[in-house]
Amino acid sequence: MSDKGDPVLIALVSCGSEYAGVQSELEKAASTLNAKLVYPEMDVATLDTIGMEFGLEVASPDLRLMMARAKAVVEGVAKVDGVFVTSCFRCAEAAIVRNELRRYIFEESGLPVISYSFTERTTAATLLTRLEALTTIARRKHLLARTKQTGITAGIDSGSTTTKAVVMKDNEIVGEGWVPTIKVLESAETALQQALDQSGLKTEDIQAIGTTGYGRFLIGEHFKADLVQEEITMNSKGAVYLADQQKGPATVIDIGGMDNKAISVQDGIPGMFTMGGICAGASGRFLEMTAKRLGVEITDLGDLAIKGMGENVEMNSYCIVFGIQSLVNSLAKGSSPEDVAAAACHSVVEQIFEQQLQEVEVKEPLILVGGSSLIAGVPKALGDLLKIDVIVPPHSQLIGAVGAALLASGYVSE
Repeated sequence: MSDKGDPVLIALVSCGSEYAGVQSELEKAASTLNAKLVYPEMDVATLDTIGMEFGLEVASPDLRLMMARAKAVVEGVAKVDGVFVTSCFRCAEAAIVRNELRRYIFEESGLPVISYSFTERTTAATLLTRLEALTTIARRKHLLARTKQTGITAGIDSGSTTTKAVVMKDNEIVGEGWVPTIKVLESAETALQQALDQSGLKTEDIQAIGTTGYGRFLIGEHFKADLVQEEITMNSKGAVYLADQQKGPATVIDIGGMDNKAISVQDGIPGMFTMGGICAGASGRFLEMTAKRLGVEITDLGDLAIKGMGENVEMNSYCIVFGIQSLVNSLAKGSSPEDVAAAACHSVVEQIFEQQLQEVEVKEPLILVGGSSLIAGVPKALGDLLKIDVIVPPHSQLIGAVGAALLASGYVSE
């Protein structure tokens, strides 16, 4: 998992991580990636006035220390490659400070920033993808700047619920595969073979392979991949490539099978990003369960939602269990399937708005990707909520595989 060479230096701007037991997990995840956590030094005397500087008068001395460390990063006192801003999810005051600091650090320093709220049960495995994205941006910025695919390459995205594969040739997608993730290796082999069959090419024609997703390390080793990379950078790259928005700012929302991601992108490279929610209620899994309860295919749920009025149904937006309970209760009271479908789509995007989109700067164009983007009610609900146009690019469910194939072409000999 780790890259050779000097470690990537990541400034830890945190409150309470040492008390919650998450500190050792942060250290473990960083060491796995050949990264080093840095604790910015600052003038202790500034702690009494730092709140006034930010316009945030907080009671907690730990939050004042957090602000002072953020200022030290911006002023260059700490020489780092990226910043991890984190606080306990239980503290509302910390959430306000965290949100302000990630914006301040990114705008004033240009460093990549990830914002995260931890729990007492946060593990190194949970933190790995987030920290890996920071190290990727630091180590592979030249590769991430790649805008065209060359040669013949394949990308495989081993996701939590589905496995996707594409074959690309001379900047075109010539084959694709999409299967449920059951046995990780077998699903990857099947998806890749589907893509090869559609392309008319053979395995030996592939010049480079990239892998991403939850199963990236396992399938990367199996296929002897040239590039194994986390899904934040792969997915955002695939999204802006497919949407033809590789220059300038963009915001990518990726609604996956079990989690979601919000990524602020500049010239194709992530700057601020966050992933996951407090519950799978904001994921594609909730929409699958809704479709099953309504007795329709997941592909038909969106068309049903377009015809409905979500405001007619009260839906719990924060828990997949209570969300389904709300759904059942609404149907029992006589709500129409159309209204329930629309409410389910609104529930998903509402949680993304209230959780993920508070952690990044939302700049147009807004690109919606992932399997859930194909459910017509979801982009409509997101556009209605944010009052902006939402772009769903072609092949939006394949962004991870496309990003992997695109970036893997950087390993093809000219």
